[in-house]
Amino acid sequence: MTKATDIHLSYADLVALLQKIFAKNGVSENNAKILAENCASCERDGSLSHGIFRMAGYVSSLNSGWVDGKAVPEVEDVGPAFVRVDAKGGFTQPAMFAARPLLIEKVRQNGVAVLAIRRSHHFSALWPDVEPFAEEGFVALSVVNSMACVVPHGGKKAVFGTNPVAFASPRAGAAPFVFDQASSAIAHGDVQIAARAGHDLKPGMGVDRDGQPTNDPKAILDGGALLPFGGHKGNSIALMVEILSAALTGGYFSGEFDWSGHKGAQTPFTGQFFVVIDPARGGNDVFAERVAGICDLVLEAGQERLPGDRRHVTRAKAEKDGIPLSAENYEKLKALANA
Repeated sequence: MTKATDIHLSYADLVALLQKIFAKNGVSENNAKILAENCASCERDGSLSHGIFRMAGYVSSLNSGWVDGKAVPEVEDVGPAFVRVDAKGGFTQPAMFAARPLLIEKVRQNGVAVLAIRRSHHFSALWPDVEPFAEEGFVALSVVNSMACVVPHGGKKAVFGTNPVAFASPRAGAAPFVFDQASSAIAHGDVQIAARAGHDLKPGMGVDRDGQPTNDPKAILDGGALLPFGGHKGNSIALMVEILSAALTGGYFSGEFDWSGHKGAQTPFTGQFFVVIDPARGGNDVFAERVAGICDLVLEAGQERLPGDRRHVTRAKAEKDGIPLSAENYEKLKALANA
C-alpha cells in the first residue's frame, strides 16, 4: 500500500538512477544497465526483498572487491544443446545475457538446450531470469544456489543456500505462468526485512545459533539459520539445486566459498543452471491453451490466485502511477548515486 508521502518514479527513471549507482561503484556501462533493469523490475513488481532493498548490498560487495563489476563473461559452445559460461567473478545476469543468443539458437535447432553459469554472483529474484523466455514462447526452468544459511533437515550446521527454483511457461490469453520459490521456509531477504522492521516470523522458519527453533529474525541472522520448507521434502530440493547449480556448472557450493577477506561482501559466489524448451517440439500445437486450461481449473477449484498474478497487478499499477518509493529510500538512492 502506498502512502501520501511516497515518491513515484517511472520505471525508466528508476533504472537510470540505479544505473548511475552501479556505474559510480565500478560497474561497466553494459553490466550496470542489465543490473539496474533487473533491480528496478523487482521493485516495480513488488518483489521488495530483491528490489532497491538490495542496493546497499550491491555497493558494499563491489567496494569490498569481492565481485568484479566490469567482468566480461566467457561463453563456451560445448555441445549441440549445451552452453557454458564463465562469469569471471562478475554478476550472473550479464553472463546470462551474453549467452542468450547462442542458447536460443540451440533451443530453436534442437528443441531444448541447457545453460550452465559458473563463478557468478546472483543477488536478485529468480523470476526475472526465466520470465522473458516464456514471453518468447519457451518453457524455462532455472535454479541457483547461494550462501550457506539453511540447515539440512535434522541437521545443526548450515549447508544449503535458500536455493530457489523458478519456472516459466507461456499461457494463452494471459501473462506467462511463472513461479519463483526458495527451497528454504522463507527467503533470506525477507528475514532481513523482518529484522529491520522488528517483526517476528511464523514458527518453523529458522533456528538460533544453538540450533533451537526461533521466531526472532535477528536470532536467525546472528549465527542461526533457516530451515528447509516442508522438512525433508524441501531438503531434497535444496540438495538438487546444489548439484545442478554448482556441481554440474563448475560453480561453488553454498558453503564452499570464503569471503572473510572481503569486509562488506554480501553477494553469493556460486552458479546457476537453466533448461529452456521449445514446447512446439512436444507435438502439441495448443500448448499455451492447455496451460491456460489447467490454470483455470486450479482457480475454479478454489485457489485464490496463481503464482505471479499479484506481481502483474502490482506491475500494471506501477506502470500507470509510477513505482512508489518512500522519501527515505529515495534520498538514500540519491545519496548513493552522488557519493
